[in-house]
Amino acid sequence: MQAYCFKCRAKRDIKNPTSVTLKNGRPATQGTCPICGTKVFRIGKG
Repeated sequence: MQAYCFKCRAKRDIKNPTSVTLKNGRPATQGTCPICGTKVFRIGKG
């Protein structure tokens, strides 16, 4: 699964993805960028 990294300004594969649920009940995936280590976030089921 990929997410947009704001630091690299490109789509990157998510490293160490974890599933989270937002306050409104929507699923999301959270992890880190493999290149720079910044947190990346993607809303939606993966």
